[in-house]
Amino acid sequence: MARRLPTFIAAMGAILLLAGCSGTPATTTDDTTAGNTASGDWPRTIEHAAGSTTIDEAPLRIVSTSPSLTGSLLAIDAPLVATGAATVTPLTDDKGFFTQWADVADERGVEVAYANLTLDIDAIDQFEPDLIIGSANGGDATSDAYDQLSEIAPTVLLDYSSVTWQDLTTELGEITGLETNATERLAEYDSWVAGEAAKLSLPEQPATALVYMGAEGAWSFLPESPQAQLLSSLGFTYERANDAFAAEGQAGRDVDVLSSENMAAGLEQAQSIFIVAMGGGDPVADFTGDPLLANQAAVANDRVYSLGSQSFRLDYYSAKQTVALIVDAFAK
Repeated sequence: MARRLPTFIAAMGAILLLAGCSGTPATTTDDTTAGNTASGDWPRTIEHAAGSTTIDEAPLRIVSTSPSLTGSLLAIDAPLVATGAATVTPLTDDKGFFTQWADVADERGVEVAYANLTLDIDAIDQFEPDLIIGSANGGDATSDAYDQLSEIAPTVLLDYSSVTWQDLTTELGEITGLETNATERLAEYDSWVAGEAAKLSLPEQPATALVYMGAEGAWSFLPESPQAQLLSSLGFTYERANDAFAAEGQAGRDVDVLSSENMAAGLEQAQSIFIVAMGGGDPVADFTGDPLLANQAAVANDRVYSLGSQSFRLDYYSAKQTVALIVDAFAK
C-alpha cells in the first residue's frame, strides 16, 4: 500500500491552514455568551510576543489577522469587524472562514479583511480598527508587518502554539476587557464536557492520539497537548508514546516524533488510537493498512478511530465538534 506525507505540512504552527481534508464535521451552533461589554481599567498595557502595547480604551472595532485566533475572539463575543481569511479548502467555507466558526462569523457580520492569508495593510486600515490582534507564529503570522500594523491601531501578536486554547481564550479576554465572557465561556464548556463524558462507554484503555504521516512516521501528542487534555477530560486514560523511540532532537513541545520503523514500538502500550485527519483519503484506513503496524494492539483489535480534521488546532468551536465526534462514536 502506498504511503504518503501531505505536502502542505510545513511546521507545527502552520497546520491549521490545511488543504484536502475529508469528513469536515458540521458547524457548532451553540453560541451563548455573557455579551460583549468590556470591563476593567483602561488604559491597559499588554506584554505579548512582539513587544508591549498600550490600549487606551476598551476596543470596539477589532480586526484579526489570524484565522487561528478568530474563533477564540468570536467565542468571547469580541467586537470583531473583520478577519484575514485562509485559502479556500474543505476546511473552510467559500470565503476562507474555517467551518467550525464560519456560521458564527456570518451571523455577526464579520467581513473578510483579505483573502488567502495575503496580508493587505491598506484593506485593514479601511476597517478603522481600534485594535488589531494577530499571530506571531504559523502560516498566518504577521510579525514582519508589526510596525506597519501598529501605525494603524494598537497591535497585539500572540504565540498560540505555546498555550492551550483555554489559556488563549483567557488571554484574549484580558486583552479585550472581556474577562467575564472568557470565564463564563470556559465554565460553560467545562460543564458541557462533564455532561458529555457521562454519555460515554470508553474503548479499551489507555488511548493515544497522533497524526499519521505515512512513510514519514507519526506525530504522537504528549499528555500536555490540547488533544490529550480533551481526551482526558472525557475520561480517557492517556498514554504518551514511548519516548525512547522518539526521533532524537525532533520532539516538539506537544508531540513525540516517531519514525515509521519505530511507530509500532513507540505505540506498543496504546490500546486505542485516535488519528487527527490531516490529508485527503481515509487516514484511519491508511494507518491500519500500514504493514509495519499490523501487530500493534489497537490496529490488531480494530480500535483505531478518527479524531477529525478540526482537532489539530483547537478552539472553543473545534473542541466542541471534537467532543461531539467522540460522543457519536462511543455513546452508551
